[in-house]
Amino acid sequence: MNDPRALAARVISRLYQDRGSLQRLLPWAEKQVDDEQANGKNRSLLRELCYGTARFAPRLELLLAKLLRKPVKDEELEALMLVGLYQLEYTRIPDHAAISATVEAARALKLGHASGVVNGVLRNALRDKEALTRKLSGNPQFSSAHPEWLQQAIKKAWGTEARTIFTANNSNPPMTLRVNLSKTSRDDYLKQLIDAGIPAQPCEVSAAGLVLENPVAVTRLPGFDDGLVSVQDQSAQLAAELLDPQPGERILDACAAPGGKTCHLLERQPDLDLSALDVEEERLDRVIENLERLGMSAQLICADAAEPQHWWDGEPYDRILLDAPCSATGVIRRNPDIKLLRRPDDIPELAELQGRILHAMWPLLKPGGTLLYATCSILPEENSAQVARFIAETPDARDNTPQLLNDQPWGLPQEAGIQLLPGIHAGDGFYYAKLEKATANS
Repeated sequence: MNDPRALAARVISRLYQDRGSLQRLLPWAEKQVDDEQANGKNRSLLRELCYGTARFAPRLELLLAKLLRKPVKDEELEALMLVGLYQLEYTRIPDHAAISATVEAARALKLGHASGVVNGVLRNALRDKEALTRKLSGNPQFSSAHPEWLQQAIKKAWGTEARTIFTANNSNPPMTLRVNLSKTSRDDYLKQLIDAGIPAQPCEVSAAGLVLENPVAVTRLPGFDDGLVSVQDQSAQLAAELLDPQPGERILDACAAPGGKTCHLLERQPDLDLSALDVEEERLDRVIENLERLGMSAQLICADAAEPQHWWDGEPYDRILLDAPCSATGVIRRNPDIKLLRRPDDIPELAELQGRILHAMWPLLKPGGTLLYATCSILPEENSAQVARFIAETPDARDNTPQLLNDQPWGLPQEAGIQLLPGIHAGDGFYYAKLEKATANS
């Protein structure tokens, strides 16, 4: 199959069936696109349709329900109509071209018998656009383009800031770079970018970060293959800065894949005894790739962070970075399929897992050592409430985060830790809590 609309419908339908993520499904779909005659335009269109349809799916679902006389049983057919509606609502593709190409895609999916339904739904959407918008304008899912449960959770957590978060989540993210300060300075690399015709500016919160005016392929970045720079959001870049590793220290990066923070720790302090832990061997391969590109090394451990009795050698760590598994609700603008993949029941399950890992990591830390708890979530259950509960249950745990905030222009102080929010702060949504383990004398 070489039809980008048909392939996009297939990807979206598999997201709804919980059969993968965009990160896994898109490479599969892109391999099926023959772009030799289109100069890469078909792959670009495929990515746009997949990301855009996922981003606005909660809104498009409501539109489609109003346009259908009865529910559609075929999941690929429903997904194709969502892809068609996305084109009419959010792209510059001429309306007649979008409709005819989407009808043709139905035939590519062997759904030719339903081509009349596709054509009718899209033409009615075009004709009745204003009336449909008026009917749905009071629906919070429609106005926010977030599933109802998530819209309510964000509004409950952040009140008047919620609308700004929704807007940020529904926008395309910037491309942010992390300069390898062990090899060059940020100012020198910024000059290299400008000389290469790639406008950029320094990040607000990360001393190593640069934000590009427009995204580019990594192959265009000067020195990328030589490890001069990596792609990483500025909020994520704060992890290495906050952990602040010192020469010769024994460090554990728990839940390390894909390795961006592992590499950043080594860029800041090459003289480390650093172990990178992850439960999935396939994900550790990404860590290896990143380390090799940067010319660095670390001990790799494929194991479950919640069960250190199976892998820990008994020697405590000076510092631990726990980038805990989470809902990823802070990075929806980069991963809009979260709106389709995440369910409300996931949050308490994730919180329980985070608590188990946090309690399992604490005995591995030296007295006087530091554990940095981090997530890319914006939900308090996974963040401030999680850490506050841990501190209450752990007599030798101290929240050292407030000491970081005196001169920092970023983040919202919480009951425990600090929260960054998309749209409110410069980078993605992230949470950090810097916990110190008391010594016998403290």
